[in-house]
Parts: sequence; structure tokens; C-alpha cells
Amino acid sequence: MASEVIEAVGRRRNGLPPAPDGVDRPWPTRVLRSPWTWVLLAATLLFAGCLWWMYATATATTEVEGGTMQGINLSAIRRSARLALPTLAVWVVLFVWLDRFRPARWALWYLALGWGACVSTAASMVINTWAAEHMAVQGNGDPASAARSAVFSAPFAEEATKATVLFGIAILLRYRVVSKLQAVALAGLSAAGFAYTENILYFSRVIVYASQTIEAGDPEQALSQMVFLRGVMTAFGHPLFTSFTALGLVIGLRARSKVVRILAPVVGFLLAAFGHMVFNFLASTGMDPTYMAVIGWLVTLGIVVHVVRGLFAEGRRHRDRLGDYVALGWLPASDVRAFSRQRTRWASVLIALTHGWRVFLATVRLQRTLSELTYLRDAQVRGLVDEGGRPRERELIDRAHELRALAITDPRVQKVQLPQLPEALRRLGRRWRGASPDEVPATSGLAPVGSPQYSPVDPRWGPPKG
Repeated sequence: MASEVIEAVGRRRNGLPPAPDGVDRPWPTRVLRSPWTWVLLAATLLFAGCLWWMYATATATTEVEGGTMQGINLSAIRRSARLALPTLAVWVVLFVWLDRFRPARWALWYLALGWGACVSTAASMVINTWAAEHMAVQGNGDPASAARSAVFSAPFAEEATKATVLFGIAILLRYRVVSKLQAVALAGLSAAGFAYTENILYFSRVIVYASQTIEAGDPEQALSQMVFLRGVMTAFGHPLFTSFTALGLVIGLRARSKVVRILAPVVGFLLAAFGHMVFNFLASTGMDPTYMAVIGWLVTLGIVVHVVRGLFAEGRRHRDRLGDYVALGWLPASDVRAFSRQRTRWASVLIALTHGWRVFLATVRLQRTLSELTYLRDAQVRGLVDEGGRPRERELIDRAHELRALAITDPRVQKVQLPQLPEALRRLGRRWRGASPDEVPATSGLAPVGSPQYSPVDPRWGPPKG
């Protein structure tokens, strides 16, 4: 009993998941007892509440000096959502694909995307409106208040609210954020969700304004220009800035120095806010969007190169850390090649698809288990996890040996299994081809030719020939 308490304390101190209780519960019971079920339910309710509040606020008629300002309508929102969807889809696919070696739970992807699209956007609306009111010159209307808020308030408010979900995941599930790829993917999903909701609001305002104001010109042309500007030319904005915060956070999480652990996330956030501030300032001064797009995409290209280099670095990390267990004799030498290369991992998954869902699940779980083992070992080498991580290490190795019996681990030996037709269809095909008794497999239940039990007039063979 004392050893179990010590183990639980060690796991909690190192931010590792608790030990499984070993009880095989039914699926409904596991779902109800899982904390993820209630976290996702609470998050969904929070997301729905924020969306409803934003809808009520955006569609309401606002009293302004000299009259009223008409809010947007549901028809404009629906059309804007369709126009903004392609940009969101591209970013989601890219960031999910980036999270490769140890993919996060789909629940974390959902939390990051929903937080950015709902909570972060609603909180930023409140903060930016409050800041614009306090930055405005008292008295007559101040047309520069919106620009002041966009430059001095919006960058800090938006970057802080977008990154809140990432910091929350890092605090509550420290063992889940293990690489730059994973941090950038989660931050990018939050930023993509934020940009999607923001684009809906911008596009809806253009639709309503251009349809009610004759001076706006052709409404479709104005809308097309806005969609191209925000959906293509400057689509890099929010994902790029939030990636700076993610890089600073993961550097702090993987560092041994306490000073670096504190300063790296702060520097990353300030860099993201400063970049966002410069972007909003240039947009407020009327700079040519083409120049802004060129500069922004060049910076984005630099981040992409850094992330691609991180992919190769993660492969080397898997090779080195799995090699430690091979040297100890705890893992076979073939694991180093099979689980440190992305092409080998993907080939194993594709081959497993042809062997049935049980083999496929075992293959995916084995890859994720050895990836978690790799990052646990790396944390031990860096001094981030002490002896309290030994039980988790043994647990992962035992799980890997259990899954290995069923999983695909070597695509050079374990080949694609072609699908077979059901026995009834194969028997029908043999009859259609006029198959002889010699062609009937032994598993058909018919006696083989030449045996005492064989009868050429057996009705199961069909009418005798000749």
C-alpha cells in the first residue's frame, strides 16, 4: 500500500498520468467515469454560450451619435461562414498533419479549435470594446479610437486569449505537450478558429453595409475583395503570431533552467503581440496589402522551415532514445528503424488497414506508446522527470510488448493482405466457371476425390457430368 502511494505521488509530481487500476469496465462505464467526457461536455456548453452571446451582440442594433447602426443578419452570417470555411479547412488539415510523431488526443484538437473560435473571440470583443471606449477622446466622436484599440489593445488581448488554452493544457497535462510540432499545432488550431469567427464577422459586415449603402459600389465585388484579402493574402496572420507564443512555451517546458522556463513563454508572447501590433499598425496606415502579404508570407516561410527541421529533429530523438532501450535489452533493435522514420510508420499503418481493425488499432497504439516512451526517456535525460517516472516507463514497455504480438512493426516483412470474398460468393463463382470437384477447398465440407466417402452423384456437387 505504501509503495502504491509513493508511486502515485511520484507520478503526480512529474506530471504523469496515474497508474491504471486494472479493472476491465464496460464501455459505457468507462465513458461516464472518464474526466474527458465531462470536460468536453462543459467546454461544448461554454462554446455554445459564447457563440450565442456573439450572435446576439452582432445582430443587435447599436445606438451611435446621429442615429443607429444596423447589426448583421442571419443570412449574412450563413453566407460568410461558407466563404470563410476553406481557409479554416486548409489550416486544420495542415496543423493536424503537423502533429505527427505523438498526435494529441482529438479532444485536445477540439478544445483548441473551439476555444479560439468561441471563447477567445468573445473575450477579445469585450476587451477591445472596453479599450476603445477608454482610449477615445471624450466629447465629440473620435474616429481614431478604433485604430488605437487595434494597435495597442487588440494584439495583447487576442494573443493572450488565443494562447490561454495552450497554457491550460501545458499546466494540466504537461506530459502531453512534448515537442515544438505539438505546441505549434495546438496553437495554430486555436488561431485558425479565431480567424474563422473573425472572418465571419468581417464578411457579414461587408455584406450588410454594401447592400444598404449605395456609395459602397458593387456589393459582390466588395465582398470578393474582402474574402481574398483576409482569406488568402493575409491568412497567415493569426496562426503566425500565435506560433511565436507556442515556440516560447515549449522551449520553457523542455528547459532545465528555471529562468528559461519563466522567460521563454513571456518572450514568445511578447514577440507574438509585437508582430500583431506591427501588422495592425501597417493596416491602419493604409499600407498596400500586397506588400504586407509578401512580408508576412516570408516570415511564415521562415517558421515553416524551422518546423520542418523540427520534424527531422524529432526523428533523431526517437532514434537516440529508443536506442537506449535497445542497449538495455528492453526493446528489439528493429524498433529504432521502424519507429523513428515517418515513412516506415505510415507504411505500417497502411498495411495494418488491410489486416482488419484490431491490427490497425494495435499498430497505432504501439506507435503512440513508443513515442510516449521516447519523450519520457528524453525528459529523464534532461532532468525534467526524476525516479518517479520509472513506474510509467515500465508500464509503457509492458504495453508495447503486449501490442507487438498483433501490430504491424516491419513493413518489409509484413505485407499487404488482399481482401477475400465471402465463401458464398467464391462458391458461386466456382459454379459459374464450371469448377470440378478437385477445385473445391477442403474447408467446404465435401469429401476429397478418391476417398471412400466421395460420391460423384452427391447433390452438393451438382448433376454428374457425362
